Amino acid sequence: MANETNNIATEQWSEVLVQALPYFKQWCGKVVVVKYGGNAMLNEELKQAVMEDIVLLNTIGIKVVLVHGGGPEINHMLERVGKESKFVDGLRYTDEETMEIVQMVLTGKLNKDIVGILLQKGGKAVGLSGVDSGLLRAVKTEKDLGFVGEVTEVNPEIISSLLDKGFIPVVSTVALGEDGDTARYNINADTAAAKIAVALHAEKFVQLTNVPGILRNIDDPTTLIKRIERTAIGSLKATGVIAGGMIPKIDCCETALKGGVPRTHIIDGRVPHSLLIEMFSDRGIGTMIY
Repeated sequence: MANETNNIATEQWSEVLVQALPYFKQWCGKVVVVKYGGNAMLNEELKQAVMEDIVLLNTIGIKVVLVHGGGPEINHMLERVGKESKFVDGLRYTDEETMEIVQMVLTGKLNKDIVGILLQKGGKAVGLSGVDSGLLRAVKTEKDLGFVGEVTEVNPEIISSLLDKGFIPVVSTVALGEDGDTARYNINADTAAAKIAVALHAEKFVQLTNVPGILRNIDDPTTLIKRIERTAIGSLKATGVIAGGMIPKIDCCETALKGGVPRTHIIDGRVPHSLLIEMFSDRGIGTMIY
């Protein structure tokens, strides 16, 4: 970063700061929920850049909540212990033994690794799971996938309390069952992040992904759609522009929008500091659904 800065003329650097200042003021004190996963989580250099972004946002007074997944790490651990994966219609079935590994990886190793990096970068971070303080309640999915759940309730008091004290809550998406159900459930991190954003009345919900955003032609990055109004989502699905793995991500954006979150974003986590580009520049990055 220092070398990059040295290559920018003083006039250009001052212009960058002047352009960013209104955004600092706009977002200070606001809640931003970031769903973190994909390549940004696997690539060490990208991971460091994301954490630097999060700490910077927190330092200037933006209330950031980081919600993370961990599919690849879970797969790796299952392979290490020799646990064979079972699938139902292409979806992983999570039996009791697999759920123990999911909980161990998500709430243990991954969550604490992220918290540790944030602390090393100078941030104030606290790791949580959906079980803590009853943050997330869930029931089994309609399709029987074992201990895979759908969020029925978000109790955000613990997150709000941490945000008010200047902490960065880092949330792993393991949920507790509803009253009387002591089971733990594995929750889709995108879905959980969207529902947390709604419960916190967030100003932004950002998903870091492995693609540039919504493309009219999936093979042509220059066809990026920068802004999509919520009312246009149906036609984009009907014409196949939104298809495959992008559908559930868009559905999460819709969940957040319907719940009152004004802006949702799908941005490329493979681009270093993509979060800062989105937050503090006119051009933004990726696709905004509003």
